[in-house]
Amino acid sequence: MGQSVFETQPKIMVLTAGTIMSTTPSAPKIENLHIAAFHPMPTPDAVHSQRPLTPAAAKTVEEGRAALIRILTGVDPRRFVVVGPCSIHDPVAGMDYARRLKALAAQVSDVLLIVMRVYFEKPRTTVGWKGYINDPHMDDSFRIDEGMSLARKFLLDVNELGLPAGSEALDPISPQYLGDLITWNAIGARTTESQTHREMASGLSTPVGFKNATNGDVSVAVNAILSAARSHRFLGMRGDGQVSIVHTTGNPYGHLVLRGGDGRPNYDTVSVALAQEAMKKAKLVPNIVVDCSHANSFKKPELQPLVLSDVVSQIVAGNRSITGVMIESNLEAGNQPIAADRSKMTYGCSVTDGCVDWAGTEAMLLEAATRLRAVL
Repeated sequence: MGQSVFETQPKIMVLTAGTIMSTTPSAPKIENLHIAAFHPMPTPDAVHSQRPLTPAAAKTVEEGRAALIRILTGVDPRRFVVVGPCSIHDPVAGMDYARRLKALAAQVSDVLLIVMRVYFEKPRTTVGWKGYINDPHMDDSFRIDEGMSLARKFLLDVNELGLPAGSEALDPISPQYLGDLITWNAIGARTTESQTHREMASGLSTPVGFKNATNGDVSVAVNAILSAARSHRFLGMRGDGQVSIVHTTGNPYGHLVLRGGDGRPNYDTVSVALAQEAMKKAKLVPNIVVDCSHANSFKKPELQPLVLSDVVSQIVAGNRSITGVMIESNLEAGNQPIAADRSKMTYGCSVTDGCVDWAGTEAMLLEAATRLRAVL
């Protein structure tokens, strides 16, 4: 029989008080040097079992995705609107918002498909609150296990209202937990160039919007759309927690999201025309979504209505490549810091980017619908 690994290790002979001792040196510490601990996480199947998909929620997702695909392929002349809080931090206020949005969606459904923005993961340039999944209690306790279950519950509640949900796909494992409850996904400006996120997008079951880079570069997003449309193989995880080689078929419903960059907007007619040409040159259908927030509004929520009005004017004038818009909106205007005493925080006010308030949101969408009815 061959020697074991331990038997083949070199021996150190030590002479102590006339006795010869043989010792084997311990293996050098060369991995996990900066890991403090590993905490077990429930598998996606376990979380699904805890918060199962209901028939009503499944119907909302299925119909929402189908409607989006019809819009992106030109079968449905409507436009879609991804609107809602910059991030979800209070599920009670979030559901209050969702119920109002559901009622508003019914009023404009002839020309606009409303998808609620339900963002749980927040990418950070340096540090800051990373979102409801990562830190649901907003106290640096980082109960990701609780956050994932609570996020799934919130999505179930929104979908059971009959309101489709859109989110950012940031963590490549999260879709295994939440993907069956998402109608539309975005890949953010910081991750559009990431190979990991392009591969992930190629396997997502939803249409996916790729944002231009933070410096305004549109080619990064165009390349991402092309990449995600192809088949990929990469490391991922199954529902039972087994690490696996994931084989995707490619996502044919990628589209471009213009969000401005380097402090400059790119929703104007010239910028949109250049984006159209870039997509056509890449042999892509020029489906463009305009993000009314971020650099397009100089991160000033009070400017978002002006951006939307300009975009609607372009559609009324004959533009057919703008298929949707994004709006950051909440019950109350602006944003607020996370207070140690949560009771001192304003109900329905963002803790991340500033938002348009509910009255402003309602006025924006009703006006847009009125103007679009003349041409759609």
